[in-house]
Order: sequence, then structure tokens, then C-alpha cells
Amino acid sequence: MRNCSEVIDPKPSAHADRDEPVGSNRGRVVQLQPQKLHIKLRVGVPHTFDVMFKRAEGYPIDLYYLMDFSFSMRDDLENVRKLGHQIVSALKDVSSSVRIGFGCFVEKAMGPFISTFEETKKCPCKKSFEEPCQPSFSFKHVLNLTEDVAEFKTRAEKESISCNFDPPEAGFDAIMQVAVCQDEIGWGDVTRILVYASDNTFHLAGDGKLAGIYYPHDGKCHLNSEGLYDMETHFDYPSVAHVAEALSTNHIMLIFAVTKDHDEQYMAVSELIPQSVVGVLEKDSSNVVQLISKAYDDLLSTILLEHHRVPPGIDISYVSQCSDGTHSPRQRRGACNHTMINEQVNFTVTLHSSACLHQPTSFILKVQGLNEELQVTVETLCNCDCNDTERFSPECSGKGTLTCGICNCDEGRMGQSCECGTQEHKDSMFALDKMCISPNSSQPCSGHGSCLCGQCICNGHLRGRYCQCDHTSCNRHNNLICAGNGKCNCGTCECNTNYSGPACECSTLTDQCHTGGGGLCSHNGHCKCNKCHCHPDFFGRHCSEIRAPCIKFKPCVLCAVANEEDCKHTCGDIKLTKVNESATLVCFEDTVYYNVEMDKADGSIRMLYVPKSSKMYVVYLLISTASGGVVVIGLVGIIICKILLEIS
Repeated sequence: MRNCSEVIDPKPSAHADRDEPVGSNRGRVVQLQPQKLHIKLRVGVPHTFDVMFKRAEGYPIDLYYLMDFSFSMRDDLENVRKLGHQIVSALKDVSSSVRIGFGCFVEKAMGPFISTFEETKKCPCKKSFEEPCQPSFSFKHVLNLTEDVAEFKTRAEKESISCNFDPPEAGFDAIMQVAVCQDEIGWGDVTRILVYASDNTFHLAGDGKLAGIYYPHDGKCHLNSEGLYDMETHFDYPSVAHVAEALSTNHIMLIFAVTKDHDEQYMAVSELIPQSVVGVLEKDSSNVVQLISKAYDDLLSTILLEHHRVPPGIDISYVSQCSDGTHSPRQRRGACNHTMINEQVNFTVTLHSSACLHQPTSFILKVQGLNEELQVTVETLCNCDCNDTERFSPECSGKGTLTCGICNCDEGRMGQSCECGTQEHKDSMFALDKMCISPNSSQPCSGHGSCLCGQCICNGHLRGRYCQCDHTSCNRHNNLICAGNGKCNCGTCECNTNYSGPACECSTLTDQCHTGGGGLCSHNGHCKCNKCHCHPDFFGRHCSEIRAPCIKFKPCVLCAVANEEDCKHTCGDIKLTKVNESATLVCFEDTVYYNVEMDKADGSIRMLYVPKSSKMYVVYLLISTASGGVVVIGLVGIIICKILLEIS
């Protein structure tokens, strides 16, 4: 905080100066709550508050019917004269009070938009047209907003059609005057709807230069005593943005009721004008009642909460909680669609200040198209206000006085929040902090915690008097600390019984290495971590399998067949056994069949062998000769058959 001798930490706060609940209150309808807020913000510290909107039933309506009076709309005028009562009746289904007004537009009364011949200017319609035809005009206000539907019919019947040269009309001139002439039109503090009916397009800003008009529209009301816009030849047509601003500022919703052949142009404009919709009008305006009813419901069911006149340095975001259960993330405005009558939507608004304001500043939040608004006054907490003190403050553990955000502790207490008691007069915060520093370190709690009253409060999984122990830093095996077979103590594994190793990964048991007779690994290997590790010539779980026995022990069996008396140097401790049958012997040489077996009880090796006899050679020779003869005879037979087939 600025201008403070001590550090203080004030918190953002909000107070509702006006907070009428939504609903009908003593005949007054409230749709937006609260209505007035005062917020104190810290720079860089966001603050949120809630805004509620409930669409009211029976909210009063002002509807102004603005009609194109060019010659092509003559049949529409006849229908509109009759439909005033039906329009009001349809709106009274959703509102307790409806007022209706009427106005019309054609074109600026100057060339090249109309004929400049005096006779034609007075009566611009075709001579064959027998009904009255009035001179062209940019806008005429005919009837103030009134509940008298009969008056609407009477005044509309007194008006006659007109005519102009080019297809576009001066509709935007007319919309601007209807929006800004508040007193002349008679707009009330109710739902305001402007219905714009036309069968053609519109002139835009810049088109006035065709008639030598260069002054841009000033956005002000210029109606004379007869209700005519009398500055049409002085100011250019307004731009779309200018029209949108005037409608939004005056809380007016716009319904474009236009024919099918021009609806795309008006839809493009509607996207630029908030709270506006486009409805397709029949050629004779016979469907205008249904069009207005549907457009009204579409407009009122879309709730858009926006901010206006926000001071620089204040950022605003919205989270919308709509009646249909949808929940939007942070957005630049609040938005809910398809909100029915008597349904409530909630908006969470977040303010964030990036700079100090020189003085309290106000801005508004309002729902598009409605005149209700929430006034928000914001001041930033950038300077100290240290006059208030609080004895026995909870911020000081009830043991001190809070002054300008700082605790002045009672006697016998110390610490930032007076949380520490002193046992002796010599105790000090310095002495208590020193108790948290280990002899081989310069940081309290080894830099991994905070010192509170002489004791370390360690961060996360760190432990120890000085937070020096990390119980997750031990060796791992199979991605488990201490292989899951021990506990980590200050970086070292303490293994459970029957386990060893830096990560407790090794079992000290030998039960998985035992073979018959009490031996380990068939006496052909050693047991490590309860698993057999075999000598080079053996393999298998218990080292009971011999690698390539037929090749390895070939010298030994040849020695035995040769009747050498001493094969010790060749066979070692192998037990030689001569047998009579060779059917089960899998190894063979030119003179012998043999097999090698291991006794799993003691790991000793035994060799069974039988020499090949001469009789066996004869049998083998006879069998081989017979087999070869059969093959030769078969081949000769095949060749003879092939030759006979070729000859035939």
C-alpha cells in the first residue's frame, strides 16, 4: 500500500446500496438485482459479485409501428389500418399494459431521390392513381404512444401513400428520429419495441452526397410542430453504427418486418444492431401480428448483460448460469438464450483493476433492450487508512491489537499473528528462528518449510526437525519406493524381514532355489535373491537342463565305445552305463547311440549308451537299398507313361 509506514493488506469488499429483490414490489416490476453497488478493489486482486435477472410476467410494452409509405406499400397500409387492435391484443397476452404509436417514411424530398418538377412533387403518384397521394418526406411522426387503439386506426386512415424515384428508402432517417425523440414519441420506462415495415432496401451514410448533402447526421431530434423531420435536406443518412448506438442508448428493440426479396440485406444489418431481429412480411402485411408476436418472444428470451462507461484500468468478465442448465465460461458479456417468463438467470461478474483510480468512478451494467440497470461505483484501495484499531483481534490470535494491518502483541506473546508464547524475557523472534536452523545450514528448516515459534512446519512430504528428510527420495525398484518391501527413512530404505538391497529388491529366502535332496539349483548354480543363477553349461529354473548335451559329451561316449579303460580324463565324474536298447537314446554317432541324464537330487550326470553292431549295419543297408529300388522303379514307370502319352 502507498503512504504506509508499515505493511497492511486490505481486502476487496462490496456493499449493495440498493438491493430490491426481483419480482413485483408495490406495483413496480423489478427484473434486475441488485440495482446499486459500491465496490472497493485492490489493484491486481480480482473481486466477484452476483447479478440476478428474472424475466417478469406482464411487463408493460410500448410499440411504435414505423411504416414505409412508398407507392408499393399501398395495399399494406390498408391492412395495417385494420390490424392495430389485433397487434395490441396479441401483446396483451404477455403484458398487462400495451401502448401503440405510429409513424411513416418515404424519401428525402430532393433530387435525385424524387422528381423535382413542382407538379410531381405535390402529387408524386401516377395520374391513374385516383386515391390521395401526399408529397414525399423523410419521416413523419403521426401518433404518440397511446393505449387508445381506435385512435391508431383513425390517424392511420387519415394518412395517404406517397412515391419516390429510386428503390431505397429513407428508413434510417426515420429510425434515428424515433430513437432520439423521446418526449415527442412519448416513450415510457417500459419494454420499448420499434417495428420497421418495408418492402425495399435503405439508404446508408454517404448516399446523401448524391443530392449534395455532406453534413453527417448529428444524432439529435429534429421534428417540427407537424411531426415532420425538417432537417432531411441538411443532414446525410445515418450510418448503421450510429443507428445501433441510438437504439441501444435508448433501450429500444428493433423488429425488421420486410418482404422475402430483401430479408438477406436486413439480416446483415441486424447482425450489427444489438437486440434486433428480422421477420419476413407478406406482400400485403397480412401476417404482421404473428410476425410481431414471434419476434417479441425471440427478443425477450435472449438475455444479454453488458457493461457501459467502464473506466480505463478496470477489466470485466462474466460467467453465465442460465435457466436451461447451461453454464458458460468467462466471457466479455453475460448471455442466456431461450429464457421463459418467470425464469431466473444468474451472472457471476469479476472485476479486475490494473491501475489505481484517482477517485471513485461509476459505470453501469444493463440488459440489452431494457431500461433497468445496475450502477456500480468502484474505488481502488491504494492508500493507507490506519486510524482504526482492533483489540484482541482474531488476526492477532486474540492476543494483540490490530493496527493498520499489523499485530501489536500483548506481553508474553510474539510472532506475526502473536501466535508464539515467550517463556523467558530473553526470548525473541530471532532466537526462535535460530532454533529452526540446522548446524550445517544457513536457512531455516533447510529451505523446505517455515519456522513457527521455534519449530519447523515442513512443506509437503518433507519431515525431520529441520525438514531435512525427503521420504520420497529413496531408491525405487519396479517404480516402487523400496520395491514395496520396506519404508523410506530420510533417503534410505529400511527393508522388511527377508529383504535386502539398496531398494529392498532382493529376497534373502532360498525356497525358490531348492531342488530334491536339499540341494540348491541342482548343484549347477548359486541362489541369489531367491533365484537360481546357473553355471555356463546349464540352464532352467533350477539349472537342471544341460546345454547341447549330444555335442558336449560326444568325446566321453566315443571313449567308452572304444573300450578305453581309463576315460576319467575325458568323462570326469560322469557315470557310464551300457544298455541293450537304443529306442530311447536321442544322440547318435557313426558307432554309438547315447543319451545324457541328470540326477536332480545330487546334480550328478549319467550317460546311457549302446554301440552300433555289424548286424545293424546290414539291416540298415538292406532297408536303404530296398527304399532306393522302389524310388528308381517308380521314376522309370512315370517316364514310360509320359512317352506313351506323347506317342498316342
